[in-house]
Amino acid sequence: MFVRIVKLSFAEENIDVFKANFETVKHKIRAFEGCLLLELYQDKHNSNIFFTYSYWNTEEDLEHYRNSELFKGVWAKTKPLFNAKPEAWSVDKIALLH
Repeated sequence: MFVRIVKLSFAEENIDVFKANFETVKHKIRAFEGCLLLELYQDKHNSNIFFTYSYWNTEEDLEHYRNSELFKGVWAKTKPLFNAKPEAWSVDKIALLH
């Protein structure tokens, strides 16, 4: 499993625009081949900061998504809303406790 974490920071006036856009595309992203899980988090103390967590079968599946028309469309609508450069990490899950 391949895990991708992305930190997104938006201008305050763009938060609702981002949330509305995410609502329209989240099921398409989750249904993309190789995507196992998609989560969106909002920071409790800095409401303009969000994190996406996505789980992929392989790194190649993520790269296939990142080169897709779906991603290009999502990114074209999201990028102008930022107030800081996004940050991304690819990580290996070490432990999961329930």
